[in-house]
Amino acid sequence: MPTVEFRGERIDCEAGAALRDVLLDAGLSPHNRTSEWVNCRGHATCGTCAVEVRGEVSEMNADERRRLSLPPHSLDSGLRLSCQTEVRGDVRVVKHRGFWGQTVERDERREPTAAER
Repeated sequence: MPTVEFRGERIDCEAGAALRDVLLDAGLSPHNRTSEWVNCRGHATCGTCAVEVRGEVSEMNADERRRLSLPPHSLDSGLRLSCQTEVRGDVRVVKHRGFWGQTVERDERREPTAAER
């Protein structure tokens, strides 16, 4: 049974469960502030449930790829939509700042991208 680690909590879930549902069922939210109430409810259209995920999860599907290719997101951010991401094994989840969770802090050890300069 996979375990999801998020904001200091550890949640056991069924393999194949949507990450957004796992978090919400545990009383945790993949959304920031107002986006908890203003979101698409898991249809991959708003992008407010974007999170950083480390671990074994499903490949990105077409709906997720389409939404993450639109501003303020970008496909190279490394973020995933929790509503479209299926948990396949143990994962660690981080929610970043911003309405969409899009403000990923730049790692000082790597070269900044053109957009960050």
